Amino acid sequence: MSQHWTYHVVEITPSMLGPSVTERLTETLNMLGAEGWELVSVVPITPFDHLRAVLKRPA
Repeated sequence: MSQHWTYHVVEITPSMLGPSVTERLTETLNMLGAEGWELVSVVPITPFDHLRAVLKRPA
């Protein structure tokens, strides 16, 4: 039997105020990892630290 997956996409955008993109990405990935999500990839959307993260977990 083949494995079925559910996918989740998160976008992290740069902000002049608050934590850095790295800190927000780390916090988001830790939170989603605790919920069973596994990181598949991180893709830069713009050259200014706008990132898209793709995660998966068993359906």
